[in-house]
Amino acid sequence: MRRESDLYEPVKALLRRQGYEVKGEVGAADVVAIRADEPPVIVELKLTISLSLYHQAVARLSVTDTVYIAVPKPKGKTAKRALKDNLAMCRRLGLGFITVREDQTVEVQCDPGPYAPRKSKKRQTRLLREFHRLEGDPNQGGATRHGIVTGYRQDALKCAAMLAEVGASRGKDVAKATGVAKATTIMRSNHYGWFEKVETGVYALSETGLQGLKHWAYSWDDPKDS
Repeated sequence: MRRESDLYEPVKALLRRQGYEVKGEVGAADVVAIRADEPPVIVELKLTISLSLYHQAVARLSVTDTVYIAVPKPKGKTAKRALKDNLAMCRRLGLGFITVREDQTVEVQCDPGPYAPRKSKKRQTRLLREFHRLEGDPNQGGATRHGIVTGYRQDALKCAAMLAEVGASRGKDVAKATGVAKATTIMRSNHYGWFEKVETGVYALSETGLQGLKHWAYSWDDPKDS
């Protein structure tokens, strides 16, 4: 589809099958549909979803509660995620969401209506656990996920810094000295490639681990020295 008008006929046909009288470019609206004494239905047509499209559709809510956006159905590797994200956005804003396939098939992804999201207790618990696990405030809000300091990374840094200071050690000794209860598991999993297994239960710092400590500028203070 090269033009927004290519979306008009399939959307119009869908509405007419439902008993609406449909007209294009009425006032500021791309599509207006009327059925008996019901409030009008407005559809905004666009080739791509953008913030301006949402602004436009939300403005139409001052005219009627029944507002849809209609776009070509996305394709490619990111299509499924894009569809899911925009569906969630439309539901949040109380908008309807229509997609049109290349074969002119019209799919109503959602109808307009009030948004009542279900809260995920599991996600909330995970968020709070990570919040309390983080020591201090090591990240600047708005930074990208690359290079983010997590509670897990902080624990791994403690383990790595101790090994750099005292050499190869048993996991239980590292756990006791650093206060990282899962030290053995962290070193065995070796998520960042910082550790090397010397023998059963004993780990040393790898060259990658040394570089990691330099990158994160982390030093370990032995609690016994305080």
